[in-house]
Amino acid sequence: MGQVARPAFPAIDRQSLHRLETHFIASEIYRRDDVAARQVKLARLISNRVIPQLLRIHADVVPDAPPVEEVIKALAPSNADITDLADIILGSDLEAAVAYVVVLRERGLPMETLFVELLEPTARHLGEMWDRDECDFIDVTLGVARLQKLLAIFNNTHEVPSLDRRRQVIMAMTPGDQHSFGVTMVERFLVAAGWEVHTELSGTVEDIVSAVKEGWFAVAGLTLASDQMLGSLKSTITKLRQHSQNRDIGIMVGGPSFTANPALAKEVGADATAPNAPAAVVTAQKLFDLSIAASRREQVG
Repeated sequence: MGQVARPAFPAIDRQSLHRLETHFIASEIYRRDDVAARQVKLARLISNRVIPQLLRIHADVVPDAPPVEEVIKALAPSNADITDLADIILGSDLEAAVAYVVVLRERGLPMETLFVELLEPTARHLGEMWDRDECDFIDVTLGVARLQKLLAIFNNTHEVPSLDRRRQVIMAMTPGDQHSFGVTMVERFLVAAGWEVHTELSGTVEDIVSAVKEGWFAVAGLTLASDQMLGSLKSTITKLRQHSQNRDIGIMVGGPSFTANPALAKEVGADATAPNAPAAVVTAQKLFDLSIAASRREQVG
């Protein structure tokens, strides 16, 4: 069988790439001298997770996909080594990663497929590796930053005017809850990923509602420690939507109940859930992108 021609990647403006780096990661991490080396190491560490996901996506956009070896030759930016597929997504070459995602978009891949099949599982895996001390906080932050960038590129939200000022998240516990660990952990990763985070630890619905009335937030994140507080959480989400300055605010929830039963998120009125903090960051980016898309439709209408 003949070799598959490598896709012609679109040219990427270098200035735009630099802006991408500064939007989706805290400046003190972006300026580290070891960033490129860490990204290469990270890609190698999780190649066994990324490669199957990429091949599945490739099969979605190219139904008559050729054998794995030829897919690799077609997509890898440098050579036919199978681990280079992970480099495309998480390695040091941002230009290749962005170009690859643009190709997927242009071939008609749905955003939800990219998110469900590749980005969210990769972020979740990064969190699991961190839990097992297989990588450190900086490694995970770099990986999550790349995933956010690629999702923003795919959805064309990376050049939204005043992007930094619009990447605002409010984090809170379900009113009545006393367990703040989940909130503070997600907050730490969000801040490292370039988000502006407002945290409400008071636990009152009045304070949370007041915050979203007085300030514009793209995303609200709520944690739940016990099923006994499900009613309180559902009521809080309803009030958030009623009073939010951003009518298209995205709401994500997290906690053991949602990890065990992700469908519960929809039952309480949320838009999404995430099993750990790194996955929550990528989920926040997805909700941000959906909010921007909704605003664009309203402007056109």
